[in-house]
This record gives sequence, C-alpha cells and structure tokens, in this order.
Amino acid sequence: MIATNRVVRAAALVATVAVVSGVITTMVHSPLNAKSNAKGNAAGDRYLPQYTADGQLVLPKGFEKWIYLGSPLTPNALNNGKANFPEFHNVYMQPWAYEQYQRTNVFPEGTIMFKELQLTIPGTSPDGSRTEPSGKGYFPGHLNGADATVKDTKKYASTGGWGYFNFHHFEPKAATAQVRPKQECAFCHQASAKKDEVWTQFYPRLDH
Repeated sequence: MIATNRVVRAAALVATVAVVSGVITTMVHSPLNAKSNAKGNAAGDRYLPQYTADGQLVLPKGFEKWIYLGSPLTPNALNNGKANFPEFHNVYMQPWAYEQYQRTNVFPEGTIMFKELQLTIPGTSPDGSRTEPSGKGYFPGHLNGADATVKDTKKYASTGGWGYFNFHHFEPKAATAQVRPKQECAFCHQASAKKDEVWTQFYPRLDH
C-alpha cells in the first residue's frame, strides 16, 4: 500500500512538472512577451505597434517612459495665428528602436515616433511669449492630443515606408487611429525631413 501511494505521488509530481514546463516553454518561445508589451516602459521591453482588427493603430502604452528626443515649437503667434501644430511637439521613441538606431544608423522595422502635443501657456506679448521667473519665453501648458508614425516598409510602401496617425489634437487622446492619406502627412516629411522621413535635424540624439 505504501509503495502504491509513492507511485501515485510520483506520477502526480511528474504531471505537475510537465504542466509547468509547458507554461514556461510557451512563455519563452512567445515572439513578444504580452506583459512587457502591454507596459512598454522599460529599456528591455520590445514594444511593437499594435493594431485593431480593422487595421487602426492602438495608442501606444507607456510612451512617456520611452526615449525623449526633443520638443520643436511652432506657436500661433509666430505663424499669423494659423500654425498647423501650435504646440510643443514632445517626441518619443521606443528604447529598443533607439538603441538599434544608435548601432546601425537605420530606423528598424516597427519603430514608432510618438509625438505628444502640448499647448503653451497663453502669452502676454504680441509674439505669444510671456514672462516667468526664468525670463521671457514660451512655457508648456495643457496637453493637446498626439500623432504617431510607424516604420513598416511593406504595410506603408505607398507613403515611403512610414504610416502616419492622428490621435486627435485635443485631450483625451483617441484610443485608436486610422492611417492618414499621403497628402495629409507623408508628403511634407518626404519633402523636408532630413533622414528617412524623420526630422532628425531637430533631434540631436538622432542626427548623426
């Protein structure tokens, strides 16, 4: 009887190990760890573009913890009151894509350039500037939506290998966004961006 119980316990132990091993194998061989991808907030995470069933880009998660590249500013007051983007353009890039770019000088497939828009605090001078303790200038105010570009040379071949998306130019940001037509975004990047449709001339960390 004792021997029989030992055999039963041993068999149960083997079965348990087999189940655990199966779970571990599934996690290791998964092409993208779902937990890390959902957070996308550590240098080791490989956050990739996520899409809905109908092809809309899902608002990237954890982008504010990505690599910060810079904040160009084109206020209304300096553009006859009609700036296309009258905000700071706070631009971020996934850590893994940034690291690969630094090694190869090429933007890898799956790169996301995420641009969060941030209004300036209302100005008190004709040029839209105001005076704060640090001096006269333009100061960040409320967030105002976001845009994103995604590198995928096959999916977005018609727009030079990058897809362009708008998550609203107001808050809150939209949860998803449809790809924009070439005449709306890509044509300007293709005509004036310094490298591979990216405005590297405004981002010293990329301009090499």
